[in-house]
Amino acid sequence: MNLKIQHFFDTATSTLSYVVWDADTSDAVIIDPVLDYDPVNMKFSEDSIEELLGFVTSNDLTVRHVLESHIHADHITGAARLREKLGAKLVVGSLVPLIQETFVQMLNLDGSEVNPEIFDVLLDDQEEMTSGSLTIKAIHTPGHTPACTTYQIEDAIFTGDTLFMPDFGTGRCDFPKGSSETLYNSIQKLYQLPDETRVFVGHDYQPGGRELAFETTIGTCKTTSKNLKVSTSKEEFVAFRDQRDATLNLPRLIFQSVQLNIRAGALPAKSENGIRMMCLPILGE
Repeated sequence: MNLKIQHFFDTATSTLSYVVWDADTSDAVIIDPVLDYDPVNMKFSEDSIEELLGFVTSNDLTVRHVLESHIHADHITGAARLREKLGAKLVVGSLVPLIQETFVQMLNLDGSEVNPEIFDVLLDDQEEMTSGSLTIKAIHTPGHTPACTTYQIEDAIFTGDTLFMPDFGTGRCDFPKGSSETLYNSIQKLYQLPDETRVFVGHDYQPGGRELAFETTIGTCKTTSKNLKVSTSKEEFVAFRDQRDATLNLPRLIFQSVQLNIRAGALPAKSENGIRMMCLPILGE
């Protein structure tokens, strides 16, 4: 195995996507792709997808699977469109129905359009799958959402919104059915991995205006993470996370993102007037 990893950064949402491939066979997967969305003009574009596809084509890679670390609340996934363009199968953690059910009820959506079968592969905790010559292990890491999954490929893990760069720490836990206590337990699972395990994060918010960073190690996180070192007690972390999360605004695109991402990024069916509609709740009346 000659594992290679290329990152792609979406500045509008601070999201990192990855192409991961075996240079010996050209077998590849794509992790957490972005579909560009203009919330002012309510329009979608595929610039980020085309960048991924251009890289795949120029390197003559074969992409059989697109992996989603979770149902994102801050950007819209390009997974469904990549399935159309590449014929790739979509992979997500097996607890995704928890998210689908929650937001179908919250947003009063048509439940007939939303079901687990929208995704092609649902992976249980510790389950392994193959994608060509790549072996991918799913590690369920709930907390940020109840259905987050970290993917391990060789000596690298892709943590989505569970674990960020050490100077930012961890993901927030105030979304429906999120839990700081659960996130603490999930990260303890990751901290059992070898210290040299490479960590690739799902976002980088560049605290202090520093340069983009997206790769660290388990050992570095354990000793220098801003809010969850290996020495941090569960009580300390929960107190910090809950207090911090109570001060945060909702992500700017949470309702647009979630209601499309529970469909793997596919748009809803057209309504009777021929227009596709999204639902935005009124909160705090």
